[in-house]
Amino acid sequence: MSEPVHSEMATEEARVGDPAPVASSAAPAPSSRVAVSRRIASGRTDTHQHVWPTDFVEALRARTTEPRLVDDWTLLTAGEAPYAVDPTAHDVERRRAREIAEGKDDVLVSLSSPLGIEHLPGAEARELIDVWHRSALGLGDPFRVWAATPVVEHDLVGLSEILRDDRVVGLQLPATCLLDPAAVQRMAPVLDVVAVSGKPVMVHPGPAPAVADTPAWWPAVVPYVSQLQSAWFAWHQGGRVAHPTLRIVFVALAGLAPLHHERLVARGGEFGSVDPNVFYETSSYDTRAIDAVVRVVGVDPVVHGSDRPYAQPRDPGLGHAFTHAHVHANPRALLTGEPR
Repeated sequence: MSEPVHSEMATEEARVGDPAPVASSAAPAPSSRVAVSRRIASGRTDTHQHVWPTDFVEALRARTTEPRLVDDWTLLTAGEAPYAVDPTAHDVERRRAREIAEGKDDVLVSLSSPLGIEHLPGAEARELIDVWHRSALGLGDPFRVWAATPVVEHDLVGLSEILRDDRVVGLQLPATCLLDPAAVQRMAPVLDVVAVSGKPVMVHPGPAPAVADTPAWWPAVVPYVSQLQSAWFAWHQGGRVAHPTLRIVFVALAGLAPLHHERLVARGGEFGSVDPNVFYETSSYDTRAIDAVVRVVGVDPVVHGSDRPYAQPRDPGLGHAFTHAHVHANPRALLTGEPR
């Protein structure tokens, strides 16, 4: 799972500074994007949260192999230590009230890819993913849903169908299925389906390998970050050429991969111009890291996400204009493809 909430983060004010909404002057979106466009034209968006609806929790409890819940709320996965889940973190009405109180217009929730569900064999993966879709789509406002899909045995028909739902904003993929250019090529049929839908892909850390004698923070800081870096470089190397119009967002600033652009060039690679359809979500990072990435890729691709309940929303204090871009304009561009 993602890193547990540290005490200082749990007690801080979670609201990100909210400037007055600015009316959109963008051209009308294509028909496939109209519903999403209307929802987020001037709203405050958190692009990355997790919440487990009741049916999904019960599906995990019913399992006899990982991932599963035992003793009500102890999560067992194949690679990480047993994790004591906080039941209140997945109390949907409590979460809804908190998001509304903080002024959120859209909260985008996704399956927790570190569980490893997308990597399960076809039928097993599809069963749990179907439960996720059914239960998450019933959450109601302000929640909207990142779809999931099996990555070992592709379900292209099922993916195409779920992406037609107006409450589905795009597809989340685990970084573990995109770790090198060959892996990106293997996922091409899936990526093509998403591109046709006009919706984006979000790349999230996947399952972490078991490593003995490591502290609890190890998976979130070491394998999760390295997965994101690998996926970003793999996309940079071959993904954009193969999928020229697909919008893609990497959570956690892609593990700070863009900061390695000088080393990339020094070792014979090419950074080139900044890709306007690659976005960077900021969860678990604060002022210095966000500012450093902005100096490489600019403000436009940086989008707000919190990874709640495993971390909390933070205001990096980079000014009113940045805040508007971070929580309003840039998420809108990611989700709709409309000009900023």
